[in-house]
Amino acid sequence: MKFSIIIPAHNSSFFIEKALKSVRSQTYKDYELIVICDACTDSTFSVVSRYADISRITNFGNDGLARNAGLDIASGEYVLFMDDDDWWLHEYVLQQLADRLNETSLTDVLCFAFIWKGRGYTANTLGRIWPNVWSKCWRREFIGDTRFTDVKMESDLYFTREMMAKITSNEQVDIWPMPLYYYNYMRPGSQTEIANRSEE
Repeated sequence: MKFSIIIPAHNSSFFIEKALKSVRSQTYKDYELIVICDACTDSTFSVVSRYADISRITNFGNDGLARNAGLDIASGEYVLFMDDDDWWLHEYVLQQLADRLNETSLTDVLCFAFIWKGRGYTANTLGRIWPNVWSKCWRREFIGDTRFTDVKMESDLYFTREMMAKITSNEQVDIWPMPLYYYNYMRPGSQTEIANRSEE
């Protein structure tokens, strides 16, 4: 199997379907969709069960630990993460990623661009790798036993930092300025929005 897509979900019954449909609409079908329903008190699991290949219920209350649960059961050659309120931009995302990865056998981390605040796209560069985990395609073998921290609001930064510290050659990282992902920045009720509100 080429890809494992891991989505941590928390009380997202009203919006996660867009993320799930963006995966299920892909023309490239060699993937598994893993959704970890974490500390949900709504009907998220019912929605997810109609789309996911693998779904689990946990009570971490922490997106990083939910991602860890997904990593522990993932079987794809590469891992992609999504947030439950984001989505892929079109139905050819996985095909484009597969084509890009097939061009080289050395890539352990493929970094791609994403839509930012609905206005334009932002790409990683060799001088600045964005700390988010969802704008990257990770070789599962390279991830190994690296996992997310249990510290909320730091899990992406921690995981990306730990992973990039394992890079020993520029050939292991492919910086691709192709926008594939829509980041639903500051959705009301999102972790980012709640964190920003608490700092005001």
